[in-house]
Amino acid sequence: MDQHIGLDVSLKDTAISVRESGKQIWRGKCPSDPKLLAEIIRKRAPHARRVVFETGPLATWFYHALTTEGVPAICIEARHAQKVLNETLNKTDANDADGLAQLAEAGFYKAVRVKSFEAMMIRALVAARNQLLTLSTQLGNQIRGVMKTFGLIVPKGTGRVFDANVRELLDKQTSLAEIILPLLDAWRDIRKRAAILDRQLIATARQSAATKLLMTTPGIGAITAVSYVAAIEYPDNFRTSRSVGAWLGLTTRRYQSGEVDYDGHISRRGDSRLRGLLYEAATAMLTRTSARNESRLKDWGLKLRDRLGFKRATVAVARKLSVIMHAMLKTGEVFNPSAGASA
Repeated sequence: MDQHIGLDVSLKDTAISVRESGKQIWRGKCPSDPKLLAEIIRKRAPHARRVVFETGPLATWFYHALTTEGVPAICIEARHAQKVLNETLNKTDANDADGLAQLAEAGFYKAVRVKSFEAMMIRALVAARNQLLTLSTQLGNQIRGVMKTFGLIVPKGTGRVFDANVRELLDKQTSLAEIILPLLDAWRDIRKRAAILDRQLIATARQSAATKLLMTTPGIGAITAVSYVAAIEYPDNFRTSRSVGAWLGLTTRRYQSGEVDYDGHISRRGDSRLRGLLYEAATAMLTRTSARNESRLKDWGLKLRDRLGFKRATVAVARKLSVIMHAMLKTGEVFNPSAGASA
């Protein structure tokens, strides 16, 4: 008989539940190590058909490690699973594991695509760069704010201009300089390290034919292209190009019950970082005025802006960009300005 296993994974321990023919035949707990889990599963459930666990910080590692060990691992959507698991009277790790095993047995779950380690490496690189840039901005604002208190207004400027302006204003301000200069040194060091990650991203973009293909689209730079390729991985992961917009949370939510039926704001599901990058790309496309960046997609977005406003138009263009970029990866064709609006 087939056995179905539920794993409730935490950083330290993992609760295990094994079910067969509608009954729990074994439950236990072990350290959160995929190799140990694989040994226990082979011992306690030699005929395992499905091994289910939820999305989480360890999901990528667990999925690939268990699959390598020959375990039929399935990662399922945590939001969907929690709606069922919350119905249990007592919330414990063991009960959650058994609930996941029941979902596996019934087949009532939504499996998610687990990204490869290579894709996750690129995502980590983009996230690290964004974190450094955020820290740099926060430090710069902190320096400006503190100096304003003492009547020292730092002129507009970034990079070396900002550094020179701050040091010039701090001349003969010995006491204040002892406070500001350490912040300025930290700000400069963070920018240097962000520049190192920038160079790594550009090198990654140059090595990828798919990334260079996407960069033929107006508004799409190296970071957006690399992030998009890492998120999509393979175009065949999506049955149609239109489904990418919904996957990224760029389509409207709908609520229908009885006589009530309305559309709300965009769902904002999926990769929030990539969604933000596409929004920035759409903004760049709509605000650029050079003749070489003209396209039917831009004309459509500008008409939509006049009718619905800039933000809604930008979201709509971002959605169409996500669809067009997927079609480009699928066909291998560069961006076609005359066909840009037919997403």
